Formats: sequence, C-alpha cells, structure tokens
Amino acid sequence: MNGKCHVGLTKEELEYFGNEKDVWKVSLRDMPYVISQNLYGATTVAATMRIAAMVGIKVFVTGGIGGVHRGAENTMDISADLTEMAQTSVAIVSAGVKSILDIGLTLEYLETMGIPVVTYGQDEFPSFYSRKSGFASPLRLDTPKAIAALLTAKWNMGLKGSVLIANPVPEEFEIAATEMEVHIQQALNAAKEKSITGKNVTPFLLQYIAEHTKGESLEANIALIKHNAKVGAEVAVEYVMLKSRI
Repeated sequence: MNGKCHVGLTKEELEYFGNEKDVWKVSLRDMPYVISQNLYGATTVAATMRIAAMVGIKVFVTGGIGGVHRGAENTMDISADLTEMAQTSVAIVSAGVKSILDIGLTLEYLETMGIPVVTYGQDEFPSFYSRKSGFASPLRLDTPKAIAALLTAKWNMGLKGSVLIANPVPEEFEIAATEMEVHIQQALNAAKEKSITGKNVTPFLLQYIAEHTKGESLEANIALIKHNAKVGAEVAVEYVMLKSRI
C-alpha cells in the first residue's frame, strides 16, 4: 500500500483492494517498481512468500498456487510461484494447483525443483474447485502435527525451499472436476479470442469461470480459503510447539 509491504490488512484496507480498479498484480519482478513508485498492489504467491520470509513467517495460506500453464510447451508460461518455492523456506497451504493450469506438468516441475508435495487427508491431489484431479499425490499426511514434523525435518537438514500442503476443498462445496473442465475450456477459448496473455490470463480465466458458473466457483473459492486458513493455523501452531521442544 503506497509503496510499503503490509502483512495483515484492516477490513477497510481489504475493501479498498476489492473495489479499486488500478491495483497491480505484483509478482517478484514487479515488487521493486511498485515499491519505488509508491503504488498499490496485491501480491502473488511468489511475492507473498518472499515478504513472509522477510518477517519470519513460516506458514501461509492461499487459494491455489500458480504453475505450468496449459500450452506452456509453446508459450513458456510458467509461474514464478514455482521458482520461488524452490528457494524460499515458507510452507504453503493451498487447495492444490489452480485447475486452469496443467496440473500434471506442474507436479513434474515441483518434483524437479525438489519441492515436497503433501496432500492432507487423501491420496489424490486436489484441483482447487474439486477434491479430485486424476493425479496421485506424491505424499500424504493426515494430521497437522505430522505436517509440522515434515517441515521441521526438511529445514533442519538445511534443505531450503517450500513445502506445498494441498488441502482439498470441503466436499459439500466442491464442483466436479469434469464439470469444471467444460467451463475451463470455454474460458481458455475466450482468452485466446481476446488475445489475453501474460499475467492477465489467470485473473481473466477466474472471472470468466465465476460469471459462467452462476457464482458457484466463487462460493467454492471462499469455502476453500476458509478451510485453508483453519488447516494452516493448525499446522503453524504444531510447528511452533515442535520447535520449542527441540
């Protein structure tokens, strides 16, 4: 806000970001410009990770991380979230990878970068709006305490980088993956027709899907954010308790 990083916002500040039209989408490359020019910006996962690490926050939650976009073999569109996760030691609780992305390639990229991917409470990796994705999770843990132990073990060994904690959306709020795929394909076609590229792709696709699912995707998005906040808080508490005993 006004060129300064904020960790935590008041209700009024949140309303400002929700209503203002000229708020930047700030990833790592944008941070120096936005800060030096005293602008307002909402941070991506990559930028949020960096700020969290700067102030000593070890666990944060988001909706879904960025990743390898569909068609990346032609566009090379890969989110900076993934490269930042490889070097910044902050755990991320999310509902998996945004379903508008290529989930399989994103999981491959995470493996290549040595980033542990653990799904909370189920064997299948979730796909943001849905509990299913068609991809097996690389790892599974069933309690916040077990996840905290994994974080402690990783960082105590000097293995830098993040851990992705995939937390499936509550079952009563999920939208079937097959149903969402229809809307995603329509959104991708619309983006192509309008020549939407770069960092504008994800906001366009999410807004298009929200409008064409009669708000169902927005309802699921709100539910998964709340659920991620709950699980993230539980993991953070267990991590601090474990560290205090070591």
